[in-house]
Amino acid sequence: MWAGRTMVAIGVLHTLVFLPHPYWTDWLSGSAWRGVELPDEAHIVFWALPGSFVPVLILLGLLVSRLGKRGETLPAYMGWVLAGWCAVGLWFVGPSGFMFGFVPAGLLIADSIRTRRTEPGREASLSA
Repeated sequence: MWAGRTMVAIGVLHTLVFLPHPYWTDWLSGSAWRGVELPDEAHIVFWALPGSFVPVLILLGLLVSRLGKRGETLPAYMGWVLAGWCAVGLWFVGPSGFMFGFVPAGLLIADSIRTRRTEPGREASLSA
């Protein structure tokens, strides 16, 4: 459950950091698809906010939190894939918000290991 809440928090914080910029008017007016020349920074910031991983991360966080409230455990690969994605992000851009992604990844992996040790067969039935 905490892994999901952490993912939602990361997504919300990411949005708050990148929210204040002048390009919302251009994006909402459709300038990009009408061929209006926008500065390179407008395209970069787009991929950092509305075109980024944030909506998917928040949705995944809400799903993980809901499953956690039900007492369900996700397969370990969810945490490993999240950790891998964060590692690649850190490799590309260096120290950044990707570091925070290791928190929910570690929580998912640890919960999966704990469940496998205490309740054999339970995780396998959830991943099917």
